[in-house]
Amino acid sequence: MNTSNQKMRAAQIHSFGGLAHLEIQNIEIPTPGEGEVLVKVHAAAVNPVDWKIREGYLAEIIPHQLPLTLGWDFAGEIVSVGKSVNSWSIGEAVYARPDLAKNGAFAEYILVSEKEIAAKPKSLNWQKSAAVPLVTLTAWQSLKDIGNIKQGDRVLIHAGAGGVGIAAIQLAKLAGATVYTTASTRNIEFLKTLGADHIIDYTQQDFSDLSNLDMVFDTLGGDVLQKSWATLKQGGCLVSIAEVPNDEIATQHQVNAHFCFVQANPDQLAEIAKLIDSELLKIEIDSVFKLEDLAKAQQKSETGHVRGKIVIQVEEE
Repeated sequence: MNTSNQKMRAAQIHSFGGLAHLEIQNIEIPTPGEGEVLVKVHAAAVNPVDWKIREGYLAEIIPHQLPLTLGWDFAGEIVSVGKSVNSWSIGEAVYARPDLAKNGAFAEYILVSEKEIAAKPKSLNWQKSAAVPLVTLTAWQSLKDIGNIKQGDRVLIHAGAGGVGIAAIQLAKLAGATVYTTASTRNIEFLKTLGADHIIDYTQQDFSDLSNLDMVFDTLGGDVLQKSWATLKQGGCLVSIAEVPNDEIATQHQVNAHFCFVQANPDQLAEIAKLIDSELLKIEIDSVFKLEDLAKAQQKSETGHVRGKIVIQVEEE
């Protein structure tokens, strides 16, 4: 594909701030360099990291050049490959959580490293495939790589109906754990279908009554994290994706504590695709928006009351 002087639509920010800073613009389609591929984005997914980056909350952690295209979860089709790319071909369907420091996928095309992508699940459409990478990698790396979850573990997963929570419940069950999770009343029956063993309705019950847990997976931070310490048994493990846990408090409770910041990992995405195609992982989409309505989608994401993932349909099917 010759992209010289061709334009694409992209959702960009020119400065950090609120939703008013988000603009749909026509910009040049990038050309892949060595080790890169150009992907035509069919669908992309919304994550809290999108608006946190937009607001500038991660400016000191992730070096961004402005203007910046947002969106770091996608599924699409390779349309061009750069030099030295031997593992991928034009026409292949892929999905990924690309580099958070570079331009994202709320655009008609995205430039990514060949080392970030994996073949998308064959059994899923573009929308559901786009909803998988970031949240499922986050759950995988938190529970398996950091938490070393194993058969028989008693695990508490906060916000079970969120994108990360849905993935975490299913991965924990596949590992043979007993799963406790927090949720609102409306999501209780849904979480039972995912295999959650004990669902704590946070509108009526207090999860801090739990005790002797092997692991807590914190997706919320704040008071939820603070109340989680006492639920762990001695030698237990707390993994948070919301804030860095306090080492002194962890020592006081005689537990291990870790922060997980998800990393791109195509090998894990390939394993995840196998689980999906074997019908061992279900994907839940909350709602679908057009690229032009990205501001509305992010506004909904910021409420924190989303079941599964919000998806942006980029390519008109």
